[in-house]
Amino acid sequence: MTIDFKKASPLRLLERSPQKGLGQGNLGVIIARAGVGKTACLIHIGLHKLLRGEKLVHISLEDSPEKITAYYQVLFSDLVYALGIKNEQETRALIEGNRMILAYLNQSFQLDRLRDNLWNLADKIGYVPDALVVDGLNFTKAGKEMFQGFQEIARAFRVEIWFSALSHRHIPDVNERGIPYPCNHLDELFSIIMQLEPTPSALLLKLLKDHESPVAADSHVKLDPKTFLAMD
Repeated sequence: MTIDFKKASPLRLLERSPQKGLGQGNLGVIIARAGVGKTACLIHIGLHKLLRGEKLVHISLEDSPEKITAYYQVLFSDLVYALGIKNEQETRALIEGNRMILAYLNQSFQLDRLRDNLWNLADKIGYVPDALVVDGLNFTKAGKEMFQGFQEIARAFRVEIWFSALSHRHIPDVNERGIPYPCNHLDELFSIIMQLEPTPSALLLKLLKDHESPVAADSHVKLDPKTFLAMD
């Protein structure tokens, strides 16, 4: 069973992309200030994958699995209402059966530990994800080697990996390619870069980098500030 989430998904932004998405072995990131909705957008990316019958590992560096699960439930309820999903229980079971949450709290995250966990999931219970989402990673402290390690994981496990990155109003740095802090020195490692910005009536999810393809200046989608779903 799959659900057509295209019209409401933030990933609608990539529909006109030549690649039609991020793709196996690649890294993608959503940049936004604190409280704007990075985690919600990541979860909607996760739901987009899950509702297509794909398997997902959600990696949290700040929140417990219980809190992440509750967040999924809230956003899924919004989705049920927006899409008029009739078979709610069956769809919820699909999501829960195809999603795994790994929490690395109190600065316990290490790439080797993640790699071991992914191997164990595949070896012991046959769980092989199609995508990972990583929420709460400090880009400033992580450094380039960390993301090179994530690239190796993405290629070794044939997954796409999505991140959230925290920007700051008082750090306006932007590189010559138009990529803002904290990705302005890391953009060559990411295939998709998006930025979430608040406006008085909506959230704007802007496409800043799309693989090696040129990006039009008006490449964006409006999101409802309450549900984080794409608006018409």
